[in-house]
Amino acid sequence: MRMSALEVHNGKHLSAERKAELVATTQAIATPGKGITACDEGPGTVGARFEAVGIENTEENRRVYRQMLFEAEDAEKYLSGAILDIETVFQKSTTSGEPFPEMLKKRGIVPGVKPHLKVYTLPGTGGDTVMQGLDSLAARCADYYAAGCRFTKWRSPLEIDVSEGRPTALAIEANMKDLARFALISQDEGLVPIVEPDISLKGVHDLETAVNVNVAVQSMLYKAMLEHGVFMEGSVLKTNMVNPGRDCPTSFTVEEIAEANLQVARRCMPMAIPTINYLSGGQSLEDACARLSAMNKAKTNEPWNFSFSWSAAIQLPVLDLCKGKGGEFPMAEMEALYVKALKSGSDAAKGEYEWAAGEGAHAGKEGLPDLQKA
Repeated sequence: MRMSALEVHNGKHLSAERKAELVATTQAIATPGKGITACDEGPGTVGARFEAVGIENTEENRRVYRQMLFEAEDAEKYLSGAILDIETVFQKSTTSGEPFPEMLKKRGIVPGVKPHLKVYTLPGTGGDTVMQGLDSLAARCADYYAAGCRFTKWRSPLEIDVSEGRPTALAIEANMKDLARFALISQDEGLVPIVEPDISLKGVHDLETAVNVNVAVQSMLYKAMLEHGVFMEGSVLKTNMVNPGRDCPTSFTVEEIAEANLQVARRCMPMAIPTINYLSGGQSLEDACARLSAMNKAKTNEPWNFSFSWSAAIQLPVLDLCKGKGGEFPMAEMEALYVKALKSGSDAAKGEYEWAAGEGAHAGKEGLPDLQKA
């Protein structure tokens, strides 16, 4: 029997209790002035970061490092959520003996997880990709919920290459429909979906092109979510900041970049989704904070919470402190720098970060070209 549009409307299949739980989690993540620490890199990505600073890539070192990120003094003042790798979900704190998700919840930080995903290149698109991982997702989500997680995150990366016609319409549609199906499945298992369309900083495109492509991507995302019957009030958007390509020769001020981001939100962001948590995606911490703060300063009647969900911009400078330390973690120094970075993100989420001259502006090549996506 064919289902009508009315039968799949905005989580109609969910119980009132399930909807209330999803809303409560979403609102906790959307706490003004707080953001998300993204600690969901797999062992390979973390290993490359460790090896670059002289740390051996072992499971115990990964656990010890992430325990510092979760238990740093005052981190809960600036964090509403933490995205965990699957390995980390099932590890424990040596301080309390509790699994990390339970320890985080006691600190007022909502724990979530990134499911296993694999990249697949779409034939005939010139390099566009989709993420694979929907098979058995429901069963895995049930396990994550039982382990204490309360949200999931799915990233769909795209690149702008005007000369090659990318991203293709096929790639946009395929990726956004996958995000919608991921969101639908996650909510059915009690997990708030964080949908993450991620347009890379790579390229020579200007700011206007970036606005146009981001509108096309996000409008397709919300259309797909609505058509799939996703409960919009129980979901979160994590997206790239709208920026010109890293190699764009045209200069743009931080205020112009902030306005571009506001334009995209105004044109297609549903009011039902309460928060946008921007990824860093190759920007330095200073540029990301400046742009986020400028967005919040420029807001007028926009109803959304603008905050952060950052990994590399925060963590790479912290890991740099390990260089020359004989393979050991200088925990006190690392914790202090980490919390300082979180406070900067919190200030930016409130529009209170005061940037130095040049921070957040685009003037040719910028950012950190080898950063993994946050």
